[in-house]
Amino acid sequence: MTGILQRFRPAFVACALCLCFSGVGYAERIKDLTSIAGVRSNQLVGYGLVVGLDGTGDQTTQAPFTVQSLKSMLAQLGVVVPPNINPQLKNVAAVMIHADLPPFAKPGQTIDVTVSSIGNAKSLRGGSLLMVPLKGADGQTYAIAQGNLVVGGFGAEGSDGSRVTVNVPSVGRVPNGATVERAVLSPFSQGGDLVLNLNSPDFTTAQRLAEKINDVLGDSVALPMDATSIQVRAPGNAAQKVAFVSTLENIVVEPGEAPARVIVNARTGTIVIGSHVRVMPVAVAHGNLTVSIAEDIGVSQPEPFARRGETVVVPGSTVEITEENNRMFLFNPGVSLDEIVKAVNQVGAAPGDLVAILEALQQSGALRAQLTVI
Repeated sequence: MTGILQRFRPAFVACALCLCFSGVGYAERIKDLTSIAGVRSNQLVGYGLVVGLDGTGDQTTQAPFTVQSLKSMLAQLGVVVPPNINPQLKNVAAVMIHADLPPFAKPGQTIDVTVSSIGNAKSLRGGSLLMVPLKGADGQTYAIAQGNLVVGGFGAEGSDGSRVTVNVPSVGRVPNGATVERAVLSPFSQGGDLVLNLNSPDFTTAQRLAEKINDVLGDSVALPMDATSIQVRAPGNAAQKVAFVSTLENIVVEPGEAPARVIVNARTGTIVIGSHVRVMPVAVAHGNLTVSIAEDIGVSQPEPFARRGETVVVPGSTVEITEENNRMFLFNPGVSLDEIVKAVNQVGAAPGDLVAILEALQQSGALRAQLTVI
């Protein structure tokens, strides 16, 4: 896969045309093309408090849940705070914690957690996260998080209200900050056949992948189910299955070529055109009309020694209309992507103009590709 960057006009946002020539064959490992069904990470989330901040915590008048959380935690530790007392907590911040529990994670292993302020704390720098249970979608606790935060951003504020912030100081991470307490059962360890799911669904790739597996591991080992899934017969023994998957994921397969597609990012002006894009015979004309208006202020004075007249300001306007020569280019049948780029560059089309040309080609039925605007 190769890429060519085309810039149409410096005054406009650069437009990238990514060319993928189909004549170049390439192969990839099954590990890079697929994932095993059921072998996935699980999201965990929790709520807690960060303490030890240097006066950058929540303002309790605007974040009352921080005080409620602190009172509840202190009550569990045997400290009773009178209900009529609301302490002004500047060193405490209410936070949400989230983490990804990787597949096959076992109790006792550690994972990283991300801590994000949900109140009006200015910064979490220097804070420590108190013990928080992290729960999954089923409401069960799968990990316990606690530790000192690492914050990449910081802020500074002056007495006159001026403030400078670098990055995001209200979000931090705790490396290895959560200990796994519960393992998630995986279909991989329960025996049975494996199902490989392609990262990009494609019938051709699924068929080639099944054929390659059967060539290497034996006939009828792999069976393509649809454009995404391939069923693979695997040993029932856990140790044998691990060795089997190790061999399976390193098999090299040449994937099918991507369909003809044109991707347009309307916000950035980026256009990606696949190598299989073709244009039927069509003529395209492109031209611009430029109107320039200049205001000129003049002064009118009477003649020397004139007895009448006065000096006045006389406005003047100059209107100039410039029309670029309409340039027309012709697309021959089955024109290649390289010829499309050259023709558009000769016209001098900006990214916005190129999008209009592509839309017009699609409406006319001359563009043999899917046009997707993101």
